[in-house]
Amino acid sequence: MPARVRPRGPLSASLCALLHRRCPPPEAPQRTGHLLDAAKKALAATGNVVEDDDLQLSLFLLYGLMYGSLPWLDASWEWHPDLIATRALLERAFEAQMRSAATAEDPPRADREAVAAWLFAATAPTPGPDLARFVARSASRDQAREFLIQRSIYTLREADPHSWAIPRLTGRSKAALIEIQSDEYGGGDSERMHAAIFARTMRGAELDDRYGAYVDDVPAITLASQNLMSMFGLNRRLLGATVGHLAALEMTSSLPNRLYGDGFRRLGFGVDVTAYFDEHVEADAVHEQIAGRDLAGALAQDEPALLEDILFGAVAGLRMDGWVGDRLLHAWQEGRTSLRPTSRETIRA
Repeated sequence: MPARVRPRGPLSASLCALLHRRCPPPEAPQRTGHLLDAAKKALAATGNVVEDDDLQLSLFLLYGLMYGSLPWLDASWEWHPDLIATRALLERAFEAQMRSAATAEDPPRADREAVAAWLFAATAPTPGPDLARFVARSASRDQAREFLIQRSIYTLREADPHSWAIPRLTGRSKAALIEIQSDEYGGGDSERMHAAIFARTMRGAELDDRYGAYVDDVPAITLASQNLMSMFGLNRRLLGATVGHLAALEMTSSLPNRLYGDGFRRLGFGVDVTAYFDEHVEADAVHEQIAGRDLAGALAQDEPALLEDILFGAVAGLRMDGWVGDRLLHAWQEGRTSLRPTSRETIRA
């Protein structure tokens, strides 16, 4: 089991100290009331929720209770009212910042084809610096392994954040989501689950394939990318945003994964490493059509009130991916690691 994570500030320190212990029974004296005050102080002290290490790690831990992805988090805390209240406070600030940064321009009408056309235009490749092109042409072997470490925070649990939407959808959008997620989970074959394929990629690159092994090493923006998906998926009121986020993710996957695969082949990695990227070139070329038309487009047409959030989820996902990619590119172009300065030496073979 990966070691417990290191706190990054007062709030995450309180959570780390608390969550490995079993939640006391309701009649026992409560020792959690300070969490809400600590969250308020942390929010008051920050100028950027998205890039705040203490806040993003705290959200990551609170969401981890729901997933069960970090075994040392005791499940008895999952629905504790003080933790839910703390999470809600952090989410409000996080969502507000993302809504401010992710405005949808020239929104389409709530029509299946119109929404799909808008999404294809919004996710079209753009010129200029690009993380996938850098990996394909220029990344060193150590930088490529750093890239896998950064991606592991989501990809070792690939598809899970969006699966929260399945019971909340009906009709054709539900059928479309299940079609996509069935492929993500290997179509019934556990060895073909995308998370399992990525775990083999990690092992092939001589990295730890256990979920959470590299939480201490990644910056707040990487945690924020995962937290955005979790916030959308775990809040029923953000169903439209979950669908929009997944649509944008699927519609921007095929070409970058081709480039990532090319980059890892250029560096001499074998099929055990490149198979994950090659799998997504083919699968996501199909998924993007389903996601744009049958999932997001159909949902907007069937439930027009969700259109605004569908577009918000798509744009928020694109903004976040851009921020993460820019962070990695800037670090590498300056000749430094993209990992946290206090992280362990994790990528040296």
